[in-house]
Amino acid sequence: MIKFRNDAFQKSRGGSFKILDITCSNCGSHATYYKKDGSGMLRRMYLDRFIEIKPTGSELVCRNCKLQLGVRTLYKKENRIAYHLNNGAVHKKAVNTAEMEGLHVGN
Repeated sequence: MIKFRNDAFQKSRGGSFKILDITCSNCGSHATYYKKDGSGMLRRMYLDRFIEIKPTGSELVCRNCKLQLGVRTLYKKENRIAYHLNNGAVHKKAVNTAEMEGLHVGN
């Protein structure tokens, strides 16, 4: 079973999290899994919450159709690197952590 660490960012958002399957809204291909803390909309994706991949470029791009999903930025409020998502660029679906077996956890 995959273990996810608790940290100050998760605690500040109520202590709960969910795993999201992120897909491209243009072609529907799987982009990554992502650990989302707290409730609310997904507006940015923090670099340390990615599962499977560790994006390195200035843009988050769909590997299949090359659509720009987001732009790398520094979220000043928390001094963390994140990808600010373009409106409507991704779809998300909550998944069970049991489905995550065998994947590399990035944090």
